[in-house]
Order: sequence, then structure tokens, then C-alpha cells
Amino acid sequence: MKRTSVSLALFGALLALGPQLAQAAPPDWSKVPKRDIQVFHAGVTPIEWIMKKSDHSGRTGLNKGESCVGCHEEKGGLNFDMKRLAGKDLEPKGAPKTMNFPVAVQTAYDKDNLYVRLSFKAPGGGVDPADKENEVKATVLFANDKVSQGAQVGCWASCHGDARTMPGADDKKTKYTKDGAYELMQWKSAKGAKAADGSVTDKRSMEGGSAGVKAEGGKSGDTYTVTFTRKLNGTLAEGKATPIGVAIHSDHAIGRFHHVSMGYTLGVGADGDIKAAKQ
Repeated sequence: MKRTSVSLALFGALLALGPQLAQAAPPDWSKVPKRDIQVFHAGVTPIEWIMKKSDHSGRTGLNKGESCVGCHEEKGGLNFDMKRLAGKDLEPKGAPKTMNFPVAVQTAYDKDNLYVRLSFKAPGGGVDPADKENEVKATVLFANDKVSQGAQVGCWASCHGDARTMPGADDKKTKYTKDGAYELMQWKSAKGAKAADGSVTDKRSMEGGSAGVKAEGGKSGDTYTVTFTRKLNGTLAEGKATPIGVAIHSDHAIGRFHHVSMGYTLGVGADGDIKAAKQ
């Protein structure tokens, strides 16, 4: 009887601990491959500029189904004319001292969650340091299947010439899409700042998402490391490649004075520019 009682008590304790035991351990990042991508200051080059042939000769390729990264990424770097991007025509307010820098991206997943880890050195020398609370913000966007050209242009489909911080635009108008939606998550460096779990549809919302986003980050030496955890739901699913974009606001930057990636695909149990490791 005593042995039975002990067994029942142990069984009851295991049932009580069930949810905790089922919770997956975070990835061992030392075993997850890194994919270095370049983020760059894009100036006033919204989707309207991208799709205007007289401004951007790559429009022809986009209309044929080609991607921005397929044309502009070479051996891990970018073949942009950075002097042109920094010029007055494309950056009338003034360009940051560092036009582009690398971000190491690692991704992993289990049956419940996706994990994204970003590592980078955030440059100084910004032009519009208006965010006094946050030295750095790191944002990741995922486009659903209905975003027009989402797999080709990344987050550019959410960037329009009439949005705030663009020259002469409405200061109250945020990023938006004409079709589909982006799922958004953001980490802020201010102490105690809440991770954003939002979306971009006909307007940008920094909350109200259903991904259960958690984010933690910090700086060691001159390197920031930011780790996101979110549910494997919404536009993300195993066996699927989803458009992904990364943006870094450094040196207290706001609005368009960030450094952004081109559009990549994240493969979760599928082929992609960035492949999530299964845990």
C-alpha cells in the first residue's frame, strides 16, 4: 500500500508538472547556422520609387518575377551605389555616416515556436536621433501570401511615399499595405520596454498580434544580441517559406532613418534564403 501511494503521488506530481516538462528548451545557438545579411539606409526609396522605371531600372526584373536580393546581393555584400543613396536626391535630410552593416541572423523552430536571433554592431553617426528612450530598436516582419510582391521586395510593399518622415508626407500616416498583411515583432533597448506584437495592414499597429511575441536583448562590448520567440502560427508554418525582412534603428533613430534588409525567405522545414533549424 505504501508503494502504491508513493507511485500515485509521483504520478500526480508529474501530471502537475506536465506543462512545464512539455515546454521546449530554447535553442542551443552555438549549433544553429548563421546567415549574414546586410542592412542599409534606403533614403527616400519607397515602393513607388522601386516600381518607377525612370528611377529604378530593376523594375523590369521585378515585373518578370525576380527578387531584389537576387539582383543586389553578391557574396554576402550589396552591389548598391551607396554614394547615390546618400546623395541629396535620395536622402534630402542627410545620410548616416554608416550606410550599411551586417546582421547575423539565426533561426530555429520546434512544434510550437519560432526563434529568431539577431547579432549586430549598431553604428553611431545618425541624422535624426529623435527617439530619446531607445538607442536601438530591432524589428522583424513576415509577409503573408496576399502581400503583393511580398516574396520579391520584402518589407518594401509597406513603405510608401506618403507615409510619415518622407519628404512632405503626412506625419500621422504610418506604414501600410494595399494588399495582405505583415506580422511584426520589435525589441526596444529601453529598460523595461515591452516587445511589440503587431501588424501592418491598412495601417501599422504595434500591438494586437496573436503571435505571443517575447523578446530579450542586450549589448556585450560593441555587439547587440536580440532574441525573439513567437508562436509558429499565422503566416508561419512548418513546410513553408515565408517572406521576412529585418530593420535596425540605431543611434536613437526614428521612422525611415533605419537600416533595412531586402526581402528574404525564411524556410521552416522548407527551402529558403534563411533556413530555420529544427529543434
